[in-house]
Amino acid sequence: MFSPEDYMLPCLNKKFFGVECFGCGFQRSLILIFQGEFIAAFKMYPAIYTLILFAGFLILNMFYKFKYAEKIKLILVVLNVVIIVTSYIIKFNQ
Repeated sequence: MFSPEDYMLPCLNKKFFGVECFGCGFQRSLILIFQGEFIAAFKMYPAIYTLILFAGFLILNMFYKFKYAEKIKLILVVLNVVIIVTSYIIKFNQ
């Protein structure tokens, strides 16, 4: 039977160095969202929802020009970086 996990890209950082990267868990989290497992997706990769929001904003901004688009982009980038780095640090301290 078809399984999305069969088509996931491997983490080369984890494969070669044995250490997870900042993006580890994103693909599995996205699959969990498509399966309706929203809390599990957040636990897998906490920045998934803010990254989806950011991607959605970038796509909308291609068609509709927002007045404060650059400020919104900067805020979303900073928010995502903070969430990704914080969750990465927490993951290694558990």
